Amino acid sequence: MKAEHLCVTLVPLFNHLDLENQRLVNQVATHKSFEKGEQIMVPGGPEHLAIVAKGAMKVYQLSVNGKEQLLRVVEPGGYEGENTIFGAVNENLFVEALQKSEICMINKQDFQDLLVSFPQLSLKLLTLTASKVTSLEQQSQFLVMERIEERLANYLVDLYKVSNSLQLTLPMKKKELAAFLGTTPETLSRKFKFLSDEGYLTVNRNQIELLDVESLEEI
Repeated sequence: MKAEHLCVTLVPLFNHLDLENQRLVNQVATHKSFEKGEQIMVPGGPEHLAIVAKGAMKVYQLSVNGKEQLLRVVEPGGYEGENTIFGAVNENLFVEALQKSEICMINKQDFQDLLVSFPQLSLKLLTLTASKVTSLEQQSQFLVMERIEERLANYLVDLYKVSNSLQLTLPMKKKELAAFLGTTPETLSRKFKFLSDEGYLTVNRNQIELLDVESLEEI
C-alpha cells in the first residue's frame, strides 16, 4: 500500500494529513506513467495539479522564435499546476517528462472539493505559496549578498539534468538569462568568470562545458 500513497506522502501540501485522510486524497488522484519526452501539461490543456512520485519533469516556455527556455526541473515531491486549478490560464508553460516518470494528477474540481473537505489544506497552501513569494523576494537580497552564483549554478545544474550532458547550450541570450536570474548582464558575466576561474566550467559564448557538477551543486 505504500506505493499507492507515495504522491500524497511526498508532497508537503498533503503529508500532514493522517493516513485515513491521505487515502481519501489518493482516491481522487489519477496515477499515470509518462515516458521520457511526453508532455504532461501544455498551454490551454486540462487544469490539474501534477505531482511527481518518481522520475522528474521539466517546466519550460517558448521564446518568440520558438526556442525552448527552461524555467525549472521538478523532482519527486514537487508539483506544478497549482495556479491553473485556481483559475489562472496557462498561456505559455509546458511540462514534460525528463525520464520515465510516475505522476499523480488531481483535476481542478476534485482539488477544490478537497479544500472544502479539509479546510487545513487551504492554510497549508497559503503557507507554501508564501514560501514561493518569499523565495522570489529573496532574489533582491541575493544581489546584496552577492549570491547570484548560487542561482546561476542551480540553473546550470538543472540544464545538465535536462540534457544529461556536460556540454550545454544556453537556451536564451545572456541578457535574457540575467533578467531571468534577477541580475544584470555585467554581474552575470562576472559570475560566469568566477565559476570558470574556480575550475567549475568553461564558457565560449553560449556554449558551456561543466567540469565539476558536484561543486556546482554544493554552491
